[in-house]
Amino acid sequence: MSKTNRRRFLAAGAAGTAAATIGAPAFAQGKRTLRMVTGWPKKFPGLGAASDRIAQFITEATDGRLTVKVYSAGELVPPFEAFDAVASGTADMYHAAEYYWQGKTPAFNFFAGVPFGMTTAEHNAWIYHRGGQELWQELSAGFGVIAFAAGNSSCQAGGWFNKEINSIDDFKGLKMRIPGFGGKVVEAVGGAAVMLPGGEIFQALQSGTVDAAEMAGPWIDLGFGFYKAAKYFYNPGFQEPTSAESLGVNLELWNSLGKADQRVIQLAAATENVMNPADFIANHSRSLDVLLKQHGVQLRAYPDDVMVALGKATGPVLAEAANHDALTRKIYDSYMAFLREVSAWTTQSEGAYLKARALVMAG
Repeated sequence: MSKTNRRRFLAAGAAGTAAATIGAPAFAQGKRTLRMVTGWPKKFPGLGAASDRIAQFITEATDGRLTVKVYSAGELVPPFEAFDAVASGTADMYHAAEYYWQGKTPAFNFFAGVPFGMTTAEHNAWIYHRGGQELWQELSAGFGVIAFAAGNSSCQAGGWFNKEINSIDDFKGLKMRIPGFGGKVVEAVGGAAVMLPGGEIFQALQSGTVDAAEMAGPWIDLGFGFYKAAKYFYNPGFQEPTSAESLGVNLELWNSLGKADQRVIQLAAATENVMNPADFIANHSRSLDVLLKQHGVQLRAYPDDVMVALGKATGPVLAEAANHDALTRKIYDSYMAFLREVSAWTTQSEGAYLKARALVMAG
């Protein structure tokens, strides 16, 4: 081979190598597609939309280095199996509510919502600044998961009933779709708590499989069409003064990520923890207006003595959960200590202001 031909051959080889490098598949360039499973129907307002926003945030903030593909409830795994799917690596992430995992340990309930417990602002204060996140990570790590607050539908409505609730005795024998500690309280006053994912509630309520059901509040409930199956809508609820959603990530996957990508995921969750409750507040009032004026829904409130009875039943439910194991006791103690501390300030600040505002608006 002449020197000229040899130079041409080497130049062509170098060009081919460069082209092969440029055209290498995505995984060879460090790109990853992550599977997110959720606890709600696809693109459903409030909840499904939150999952999509988290996925979009991570994908765009990493410029596609991490591309998150969302699988709604039942597309990859059933909603109540999302945690196990992430823990085992069948999926990479979940967006759901932690009380769905209470069968593993009741401690998960404290990171979703507690009857007569913290409000959304108080709960976030505990998570971010008073040790809640660290306890959550300790809990989840035992199952191979790390989780973050990632949305909140805020204070829950009481729910939909096919009969009026005039006394605590009306809960006796009542079959109600209600998860978490709220369901345990219903059982404590003589009812039966039924665990159902959001997509199955309407059919159960319409068929009489359950006598009552709660999901979130006017916006979501209007979307599910619960008004077609029950005419009495109770508000406020007792079961979830906050209703936190969470982003769970497979712990092995998390540990394999660089600090920058870990931070992006944390920021995606934290951003949705602001966007999602704002979304609900922006839509609840006008949705309630539609329910009342267009669909003839009858708005009710639990009588005071019913609320007091439910409150009295809550204490033993939480105490029983605390006795489950040492870590649950540790989480319970932290939660209750901060609740006692922060509730005084909330009453003196937001509570007092809301009372004053109501007086002014009434006048």
